[in-house]
Amino acid sequence: MKRLAATCVGAVLATAAVTAAFGFGGVGTITGRMVLPAADAPSLTPARSDRGQFVLHCAGCHGLDAAGSPAQYVPDLRRLGQFLQVPGGREFIISVPGVMGSGLNDEQVARVINWLLATLAAGSAPWHEAPYTREEVARARAKPLVDVAGRRRELIEMGRSLGLTLH
Repeated sequence: MKRLAATCVGAVLATAAVTAAFGFGGVGTITGRMVLPAADAPSLTPARSDRGQFVLHCAGCHGLDAAGSPAQYVPDLRRLGQFLQVPGGREFIISVPGVMGSGLNDEQVARVINWLLATLAAGSAPWHEAPYTREEVARARAKPLVDVAGRRRELIEMGRSLGLTLH
């Protein structure tokens, strides 16, 4: 019986030592450095679908339903297609920092935006709009958007003058 008790105590102490050493349970946690991906880097976790890429790279801020959080200045993407009806809106969509810094490469950005416009934002997108291309995204990357908020305000005002409600 004494041997069984000693074994149990030893197991508990060994578990506690491993927990402390490797950081399980928040004790003695060892943290690493976060490495930011390059804009043209392939996704670190390959998704099997465009929706999967959206979930991995966009839904963290915009939500799985793309509703965003306007109170936190995260745009609702479900009406994104309305920007396509305003001069300069098409370029704006793929030039915002969230898209450019998503870690997706040019092809992936085009595919995810096309998927978004065809699904979650389908009711807002003009039916005749051509899909985005890898080349179009590459051109947008070559000319970074400097004043995002200012450009967004301009597009919203243009949209209002056309009878659109852009957000």
